[in-house]
This record gives sequence, structure tokens and C-alpha cells, in this order.
Amino acid sequence: MENGIVLENGVCHKDTGNGGQDVWNCENGVSSPSSADHLVVMVHGILGSAADWKFGAEQFVKMLPDKVYVHCSEKNGATLTLDGVDVMAQRLAAEVLEIIKQKPNLRKISIVAHSVGGLVARYAIGILYQPPKGVNVEDSSTINSNENARGTIGGLEAVNFITVATPHLGSRGNKQVPFLFGVTAIEKVAGLVIHWIFRKTGRHLFLTDGDAEGKPPLLKRMVEDNSEYRFISALRAFRRRVAYSNVGYDRILSWEDSLNEKYPHIVYEEFCEAREPNQTASEEDQCCDKIEEELVTGLSRVPWEKVDVSFHSSRLRFAAHSVIQVKEHYMHAEGADVIQHMIDHFVI
Repeated sequence: MENGIVLENGVCHKDTGNGGQDVWNCENGVSSPSSADHLVVMVHGILGSAADWKFGAEQFVKMLPDKVYVHCSEKNGATLTLDGVDVMAQRLAAEVLEIIKQKPNLRKISIVAHSVGGLVARYAIGILYQPPKGVNVEDSSTINSNENARGTIGGLEAVNFITVATPHLGSRGNKQVPFLFGVTAIEKVAGLVIHWIFRKTGRHLFLTDGDAEGKPPLLKRMVEDNSEYRFISALRAFRRRVAYSNVGYDRILSWEDSLNEKYPHIVYEEFCEAREPNQTASEEDQCCDKIEEELVTGLSRVPWEKVDVSFHSSRLRFAAHSVIQVKEHYMHAEGADVIQHMIDHFVI
């Protein structure tokens, strides 16, 4: 150990002091500074910690040496994840800016986020978004038509925005809460009591946070640009947006086994073009109520890559929400091919 840095198989780990961790390649020695100019921020889910992405961070650095500098977010650990998506996002945004300040050689940024961390990341990039110079941010058509007018995230070029098992439509009525088994009646009851368990974050997830003044739920506000934050412009700033989703035991769906030997748990991939609000949604995307339809419409304004994952034959299939992230390597090693798929398709 040198200056608090631990070297393991050519990968440096540094505890940031608050439970977080920075990971980078240091085959040339601990004292040699990282030459990587691409910051990858990994964000954990509810009641999680920076350690949840330990395996993923190590694999990114091993596979992309001298290309990426990984920071596992630390500011929203454990019960702090119950404070609400917006509060967590403020902390995450400040954390990212601090990393950028400490590493002046950084030029690019990517986000990899698990579960509710994906929602926190979407809000945080709205805070961090900086519009392109000389472009009228009120004129969305100008931004859409100009590839060089994407804007930046914290002053860095935005590259990959990757979410893993993130409930982008919330958790109400979408069969996305594993322990509720997709039973609508139980989900309705959960929506009434969820704030007792997961407090403000639970209200955000179940879309029960609308106020008496008619202010829409937070997730609804996050699918559009407004006078305070430009959430869609921030998403559009990234060169690619990817959503990895479990098709079983997170969402109750069914797919055949994968035929890809390298990624045995990847069962379906699709690139979805951006869709204007007046375009008809596909049958798959049609939602069960108005607000969810609005969420789909808003998010569909930018292109997404969708990757469906299945662990239905796994002995830990009921823990698919953690396996897809490889939260604990020795328990969740079956999800390693998902991490590999993520790295193989990662744009540097």
C-alpha cells in the first residue's frame, strides 16, 4: 500500500475516505499518475454502496487500460438513498464536479448506473449540463440537427450513458419490483405504504409525490427541459444511451435462451430511433395509464439501445436485480457476461 493506494493485478484502488473508490490502471507503478482522460462514474442503487460496483470497475480498467478512470460514487450510501432522487442527484453532481476539479486531464465522461441510481444519474446530468456555446438552448431543433451542438456534462464530452435495471417508468404497475412478483393488487397496496419504507425515494418511484399545487411527479418533470434543468438536452448530449433490463424477476416477461455463447444471458438487443411526441408508440411501449405514456414519450425523444437480459435458468434468478450488476462477485458471478457486453460495446 502506498499513499492509501492498493495495487491488485495492475489495477489501483484508492479509498476516497467516504466509502467511495477510484479505480485505474497502474501497471507502471503506484506512483505513476493515470493517463486516462475518460471518467467513468458508477452509481449504485437503493440502500447500496460504492462497493456494489467493485467488480464492474475492475473489469472496465482491466479491459480498457489507460483509457478510463473509474469513480464509484460515494455520496449516497445506505440510508442516504432514501432522501429522494433529487436530493441524491444534487450530491452526485457535486461529487462529479469535485472529481473533474481534481483531475484536470479529463476530457470525456460516461455514466454507468444501477437501479434507482439510473434515475439519480439522469437528474444529476440535468444539473451538470452545459449548453453548447453560441446555440440558443430554447431552440431544440437547432440542437437536434447539429451533431456538434450537443453541449457538455460538467464541461466534459459526454459519451456513454448506461443504466442497468433502472425503473425509468417508476415502479408502479410495471412489474419491476422483484419481491412483489408482478401482482397488480400487491403493487397498488405497496404504492400506499412505500413511503413508510423507502421514504421520499419510494414516493418518487411510485409516482405519488405530486403536490397540492398540481406539480407533477418528479419522474414526469425529468422527461423534459424546463427553466431550471434541461434533462432531455442532457441525455441528448451523450453519444449513446443504453438500458440493460432484466426480463425476468425484475420485469415479469419471457424470452428464449440466448444463442450467443459469449453473452449467454443477453437475450435481445434493439436500437430504438428517436421518436417525436406525435408519433404512435409501439404496442410494447404503450403504457397502462396516462403518466406512464408521457414518460415513454419523453424518453423516446432521444435514441436508446435496449438490451434485455435473462437469468431465468439461474439458481439465483430471484436475485436477478443484483446478479445483472455482479454486486457480490462470488455470489453473482453469472452476471459477468453482462459486464463484458457493456465493456465490449463501450465507446471510448
